[in-house]
Amino acid sequence: MALSQLSLKQARHLHLAAQGLLRPPKRKAQFADMLATLRQMSLLQIDTIHVVARSPYLVLFSRLGDYPAGWLEQALSEKKLFEYWAHEACFIPVEDYPLLRHRMLNPQRLGWKYNAAWMQTWQSDIAALLRHIEQYGPVRSADFKAPAGQKPGWWAWKPHKRHLENLFSAGELMVTERRNFQRVYDLRQRVLPEWDDSRHALTEEDAVKQMLRNSAQSLGLFRATWLADYYRLKRAPVRESVADWLESGEVVATEVETLGKCYLHRSLLPLLDKIPAATHTAILSPFDPVVWDRKRALELFSFDYRLECYTPEAKRQYGYFVLPLLHNGALKGRLDARMLRREKVLQIRQIWLEPGVRLSQRMSSDVKLALSRFARWQGAESIIIDKQPAELAAVWQNGWFVQAG
Repeated sequence: MALSQLSLKQARHLHLAAQGLLRPPKRKAQFADMLATLRQMSLLQIDTIHVVARSPYLVLFSRLGDYPAGWLEQALSEKKLFEYWAHEACFIPVEDYPLLRHRMLNPQRLGWKYNAAWMQTWQSDIAALLRHIEQYGPVRSADFKAPAGQKPGWWAWKPHKRHLENLFSAGELMVTERRNFQRVYDLRQRVLPEWDDSRHALTEEDAVKQMLRNSAQSLGLFRATWLADYYRLKRAPVRESVADWLESGEVVATEVETLGKCYLHRSLLPLLDKIPAATHTAILSPFDPVVWDRKRALELFSFDYRLECYTPEAKRQYGYFVLPLLHNGALKGRLDARMLRREKVLQIRQIWLEPGVRLSQRMSSDVKLALSRFARWQGAESIIIDKQPAELAAVWQNGWFVQAG
């Protein structure tokens, strides 16, 4: 089956429908909704930056609205999800553990995430660490002291931190919970006692095919060149997989304005009779699946975006941790924000509208409401804006108080 040409707007709406960002939530979120949302995305990328709510919480908030952040830790402790390297470090539905197991069994291919020489050099200490965990239970890196005289720094990890991270990459340890967002590690055999590689493991070939299939469903509408990045796959059989899916009807081909040949997952076919209008306004994380592939964001949304927190301040075009602004199916702006938690203030250092975006009264009120909900969810009682376009300043002034929910 082939489709007639879709407009770029229709393509965006179909992609956002697959990602759970087309319409605002219809009701107050429940725990099961969070798990369903994670499965819809396949992956929830983890990042520790917390100038505003940390990325995985924000990605969920963009889709669920107000929800208890503790649900994510609850799902982890209840073994409904696990952590591993997928797109990058991610929370992943536990039923997809077989898809990543082959990476654990060949961790040398993970690059900097696993150091075989370190494991060889410190094998006696690492064996002792594993015995300690077996005898005394889960541990954190913080449970071990750094050597005397070690200088602090982002990559100046103490030996036990390196041991734990390497054992995690090798699948010998798993994260059982997060305490103040710090990983708590336990033996894989205790976390997944029923797992048996000889009975449950997939071949790398089969796992990669399923990861591509997950990517296709989570993207909804996609160019073939977008597929491999979702799980950071190398040498993935994209062309062969797409051909098989076309034959089986799992995807259908279409032409999209400016994008050329694209594919639509069959789960979205019921929407084609009347593609729903996009009515959602949300603040996105820089690590949201919609924008984590910067090339895809540019091609699909004409949104030229990069994260500048690792760029020297003098060379930044925008700011440290700039958040994309989604409004009615398009990425229409971005804001550099931070939570002043002690003061209970969301500070917007600057907000920008994308070139060509015309501010309407409806957009102004929608974005103001989205910002208020975003702020209130993080405990803010007011919003202050340092710098903004003149057309926004005319209606927003320098900020506002956030009404209790």
